[in-house]
Amino acid sequence: MILYFSATGNSAYVANRIGKGIGDTVVDLFDKIRENDFSELCAERPWVIVVPTYAWRIPHIVRKWIENTTFTGNHDMYFVMTCGGNIGNAGKYLEKLCLKKKMNYLGCMGITMPENYIALFSTPTQEKALQIIDKAEPVIDQAINYIKNDKKFPQMDVSFKDNMNSGIVNDLFYPMFVHAKNFFATSDCIACGKCANVCPLNNICIENGKPVWGNACTHCMACICHCPKEAIEYGKHSQGLTRYICEKKVL
Repeated sequence: MILYFSATGNSAYVANRIGKGIGDTVVDLFDKIRENDFSELCAERPWVIVVPTYAWRIPHIVRKWIENTTFTGNHDMYFVMTCGGNIGNAGKYLEKLCLKKKMNYLGCMGITMPENYIALFSTPTQEKALQIIDKAEPVIDQAINYIKNDKKFPQMDVSFKDNMNSGIVNDLFYPMFVHAKNFFATSDCIACGKCANVCPLNNICIENGKPVWGNACTHCMACICHCPKEAIEYGKHSQGLTRYICEKKVL
Protein backbone atom coordinates (compact mmCIF):
# COMPACT_ATOMS: atom_id res chain seq x y z
CA MET A 1 0.00 0.00 0.00
CA ILE A 2 1.29 3.44 -0.96
CA LEU A 3 0.48 6.17 1.55
CA TYR A 4 1.21 9.79 0.69
CA PHE A 5 0.92 13.32 1.96
CA SER A 6 1.15 16.12 -0.59
CA ALA A 7 0.41 19.84 -0.35
CA THR A 8 1.17 20.99 -3.89
CA GLY A 9 1.18 17.73 -5.83
CA ASN A 10 4.81 16.56 -6.06
CA SER A 11 4.46 13.65 -3.65
CA ALA A 12 1.01 12.82 -5.03
CA TYR A 13 2.47 12.48 -8.51
CA VAL A 14 5.33 10.27 -7.33
CA ALA A 15 3.00 8.12 -5.21
CA ASN A 16 0.65 7.54 -8.12
CA ARG A 17 3.57 6.73 -10.42
CA ILE A 18 4.77 4.12 -7.94
CA GLY A 19 1.24 2.80 -7.44
CA LYS A 20 0.83 2.30 -11.16
CA GLY A 21 4.32 0.83 -11.50
CA ILE A 22 3.87 -1.84 -8.84
CA GLY A 23 0.10 -2.27 -9.20
CA ASP A 24 -0.76 -1.37 -5.63
CA THR A 25 -3.33 0.78 -3.82
CA VAL A 26 -2.57 4.48 -3.35
CA VAL A 27 -4.04 6.32 -0.33
CA ASP A 28 -4.00 10.08 0.29
CA LEU A 29 -3.32 10.82 3.97
CA PHE A 30 -4.77 14.34 3.89
CA ASP A 31 -8.10 13.52 5.53
CA LYS A 32 -6.51 11.14 8.04
CA ILE A 33 -4.05 13.80 9.19
CA ARG A 34 -6.65 16.58 9.18
CA GLU A 35 -9.14 14.53 11.18
CA ASN A 36 -6.58 12.89 13.50
CA ASP A 37 -7.70 9.54 12.15
CA PHE A 38 -5.30 6.95 13.54
CA SER A 39 -7.45 3.91 12.77
CA GLU A 40 -5.64 0.66 12.04
CA LEU A 41 -4.45 -0.07 8.51
CA CYS A 42 -3.66 -3.46 7.03
CA ALA A 43 -1.71 -4.39 3.90
CA GLU A 44 -0.41 -7.66 2.52
CA ARG A 45 2.33 -5.97 0.49
CA PRO A 46 5.09 -3.62 1.72
CA TRP A 47 4.18 -0.14 2.90
CA VAL A 48 5.50 2.74 0.81
CA ILE A 49 5.34 6.17 2.47
CA VAL A 50 5.72 9.07 0.01
CA VAL A 51 6.13 12.52 1.54
CA PRO A 52 7.78 15.89 0.92
CA THR A 53 10.99 16.87 2.70
CA TYR A 54 10.60 19.52 5.40
CA ALA A 55 13.97 20.75 6.68
CA TRP A 56 15.73 17.50 5.68
CA ARG A 57 13.29 15.14 7.41
CA ILE A 58 9.71 13.98 6.88
CA PRO A 59 7.01 16.47 7.96
CA HIS A 60 6.30 16.42 11.68
CA ILE A 61 2.58 15.96 11.01
CA VAL A 62 3.29 12.77 9.03
CA ARG A 63 5.68 11.45 11.66
CA LYS A 64 3.03 12.03 14.32
CA TRP A 65 0.43 10.21 12.24
CA ILE A 66 2.75 7.22 11.72
CA GLU A 67 3.61 7.09 15.42
CA ASN A 68 -0.07 6.92 16.36
CA THR A 69 -1.28 4.52 13.65
CA THR A 70 -1.19 0.73 13.87
CA PHE A 71 0.06 -1.06 10.75
CA THR A 72 -0.83 -4.73 10.42
CA GLY A 73 -0.11 -7.41 7.84
CA ASN A 74 3.17 -6.72 6.09
CA HIS A 75 5.94 -5.26 8.27
CA ASP A 76 8.24 -3.94 5.51
CA MET A 77 8.30 -0.17 5.04
CA TYR A 78 9.88 1.97 2.32
CA PHE A 79 10.10 5.76 2.36
CA VAL A 80 10.23 8.02 -0.71
CA MET A 81 10.86 11.72 -0.09
CA THR A 82 10.37 14.42 -2.70
CA CYS A 83 12.70 17.37 -2.26
CA GLY A 84 13.91 20.57 -3.87
CA GLY A 85 17.56 19.74 -3.15
CA ASN A 86 18.37 16.76 -0.92
CA ILE A 87 16.99 14.84 2.05
CA GLY A 88 20.04 15.13 4.30
CA ASN A 89 20.26 12.26 6.76
CA ALA A 90 16.51 11.72 7.00
CA GLY A 91 17.04 7.96 6.88
CA LYS A 92 18.59 7.95 10.35
CA TYR A 93 15.35 9.20 11.87
CA LEU A 94 13.14 7.02 9.69
CA GLU A 95 15.05 3.93 10.77
CA LYS A 96 14.49 4.90 14.41
CA LEU A 97 10.80 5.48 13.67
CA CYS A 98 10.46 2.03 12.11
CA LEU A 99 12.26 0.45 15.06
CA LYS A 100 9.80 2.16 17.40
CA LYS A 101 6.88 0.87 15.31
CA LYS A 102 8.42 -2.62 15.02
CA MET A 103 8.52 -2.26 11.25
CA ASN A 104 11.27 -3.46 8.93
CA TYR A 105 12.96 -0.36 7.49
CA LEU A 106 13.83 -0.89 3.81
CA GLY A 107 15.42 2.48 3.18
CA CYS A 108 14.64 5.95 1.98
CA MET A 109 15.01 7.38 -1.51
CA GLY A 110 15.09 11.08 -2.30
CA ILE A 111 13.55 12.32 -5.55
CA THR A 112 14.25 15.87 -6.70
CA MET A 113 11.06 17.61 -7.76
CA PRO A 114 10.18 21.28 -8.38
CA GLU A 115 10.68 23.60 -5.41
CA ASN A 116 7.43 24.66 -3.72
CA TYR A 117 8.71 26.30 -0.54
CA ILE A 118 7.81 29.82 -1.56
CA ALA A 119 8.32 31.09 2.01
CA LEU A 120 12.10 30.92 1.56
CA PHE A 121 12.92 29.98 -2.03
CA SER A 122 11.91 30.80 -5.59
CA THR A 123 9.48 28.50 -7.35
CA PRO A 124 9.95 27.44 -10.99
CA THR A 125 7.91 28.36 -14.03
CA GLN A 126 5.62 25.63 -15.32
CA GLU A 127 8.03 24.93 -18.19
CA LYS A 128 10.99 24.57 -15.83
CA ALA A 129 8.93 22.47 -13.43
CA LEU A 130 8.07 19.97 -16.16
CA GLN A 131 11.75 19.72 -17.08
CA ILE A 132 12.62 18.92 -13.46
CA ILE A 133 9.90 16.26 -13.32
CA ASP A 134 11.17 14.71 -16.56
CA LYS A 135 14.61 14.36 -14.95
CA ALA A 136 12.98 12.72 -11.93
CA GLU A 137 11.22 10.02 -13.96
CA PRO A 138 14.23 7.61 -14.13
CA VAL A 139 14.72 7.92 -10.37
CA ILE A 140 11.04 7.12 -9.80
CA ASP A 141 11.49 4.08 -12.05
CA GLN A 142 14.46 2.99 -9.94
CA ALA A 143 12.33 3.19 -6.80
CA ILE A 144 9.63 1.13 -8.52
CA ASN A 145 12.13 -1.56 -9.52
CA TYR A 146 13.53 -1.87 -6.00
CA ILE A 147 10.04 -2.21 -4.52
CA LYS A 148 8.85 -4.66 -7.19
CA ASN A 149 11.89 -6.87 -6.53
CA ASP A 150 11.60 -6.65 -2.73
CA LYS A 151 15.04 -5.05 -2.48
CA LYS A 152 16.15 -2.44 0.00
CA PHE A 153 16.80 1.04 -1.33
CA PRO A 154 20.56 1.67 -1.60
CA GLN A 155 22.07 3.45 1.38
CA MET A 156 23.24 6.97 0.58
CA ASP A 157 26.52 8.55 1.59
CA VAL A 158 25.88 10.98 4.41
CA SER A 159 28.04 14.04 4.99
CA PHE A 160 28.64 16.07 8.14
CA LYS A 161 26.39 18.75 6.65
CA ASP A 162 23.63 16.19 6.08
CA ASN A 163 23.84 15.17 9.73
CA MET A 164 23.67 18.78 10.86
CA ASN A 165 20.74 19.66 8.56
CA SER A 166 18.59 16.71 9.60
CA GLY A 167 19.63 17.09 13.23
CA ILE A 168 20.16 20.44 14.91
CA VAL A 169 18.97 22.53 11.94
CA ASN A 170 15.65 20.66 11.80
CA ASP A 171 15.28 20.92 15.58
CA LEU A 172 15.75 24.69 15.43
CA PHE A 173 13.93 25.32 12.17
CA TYR A 174 10.46 24.35 13.38
CA PRO A 175 10.24 26.55 16.49
CA MET A 176 12.03 29.49 14.83
CA PHE A 177 10.47 29.58 11.36
CA VAL A 178 7.44 27.29 11.06
CA HIS A 179 4.57 29.58 11.95
CA ALA A 180 1.81 31.44 10.10
CA LYS A 181 2.63 34.98 11.28
CA ASN A 182 3.82 36.14 7.85
CA PHE A 183 0.81 34.92 5.85
CA PHE A 184 -1.74 37.51 4.83
CA ALA A 185 -4.43 37.99 2.18
CA THR A 186 -4.42 40.94 -0.18
CA SER A 187 -7.40 42.85 -1.50
CA ASP A 188 -7.59 40.33 -4.38
CA CYS A 189 -9.04 37.75 -1.97
CA ILE A 190 -12.55 36.64 -2.96
CA ALA A 191 -13.25 34.68 0.26
CA CYS A 192 -13.66 31.43 -1.69
CA GLY A 193 -12.38 29.40 1.27
CA LYS A 194 -10.05 27.21 -0.77
CA CYS A 195 -7.11 28.05 1.49
CA ALA A 196 -9.07 26.73 4.48
CA ASN A 197 -10.12 23.60 2.59
CA VAL A 198 -6.56 22.63 1.59
CA CYS A 199 -5.01 23.21 5.03
CA PRO A 200 -4.12 19.80 6.53
CA LEU A 201 -4.31 21.15 10.07
CA ASN A 202 -7.59 23.10 9.95
CA ASN A 203 -5.47 26.13 10.73
CA ILE A 204 -7.33 28.64 8.53
CA CYS A 205 -10.80 30.09 8.93
CA ILE A 206 -12.59 32.81 6.99
CA GLU A 207 -13.52 35.83 9.09
CA ASN A 208 -15.09 38.99 7.66
CA GLY A 209 -14.32 37.80 4.15
CA LYS A 210 -10.61 37.13 4.72
CA PRO A 211 -8.58 34.10 5.81
CA VAL A 212 -7.20 34.11 9.33
CA TRP A 213 -4.35 31.78 10.28
CA GLY A 214 -4.06 30.01 13.63
CA ASN A 215 -1.02 28.65 15.43
CA ALA A 216 -0.87 25.13 13.97
CA CYS A 217 0.87 25.90 10.66
CA THR A 218 3.26 23.30 9.24
CA HIS A 219 4.50 25.41 6.29
CA CYS A 220 3.17 23.03 3.65
CA MET A 221 2.45 26.01 1.33
CA ALA A 222 -0.91 24.57 0.25
CA CYS A 223 -2.83 27.76 1.05
CA ILE A 224 -0.57 30.16 -0.82
CA CYS A 225 -0.07 27.91 -3.84
CA HIS A 226 -3.71 26.85 -4.28
CA CYS A 227 -5.22 30.32 -4.03
CA PRO A 228 -7.01 30.87 -7.37
CA LYS A 229 -6.37 34.63 -7.24
CA GLU A 230 -2.80 34.48 -5.88
CA ALA A 231 -4.15 36.69 -3.12
CA ILE A 232 -2.06 35.15 -0.33
CA GLU A 233 1.45 36.37 0.39
CA TYR A 234 4.16 35.28 2.80
CA GLY A 235 5.60 38.58 3.93
CA LYS A 236 7.43 40.34 1.12
CA HIS A 237 9.34 37.27 -0.03
CA SER A 238 6.55 35.67 -2.07
CA GLN A 239 5.55 38.83 -3.89
CA GLY A 240 5.95 38.39 -7.63
CA LEU A 241 6.93 34.73 -7.35
CA THR A 242 5.24 31.97 -9.34
CA ARG A 243 2.86 29.79 -7.30
CA TYR A 244 3.66 26.13 -7.77
CA ILE A 245 1.21 23.26 -8.24
CA CYS A 246 2.31 20.02 -9.92
CA GLU A 247 0.42 20.01 -13.19
CA LYS A 248 1.69 16.67 -14.47
CA LYS A 249 -0.68 13.72 -14.11
CA VAL A 250 -0.08 9.99 -14.20
CA LEU A 251 -1.59 8.60 -17.41
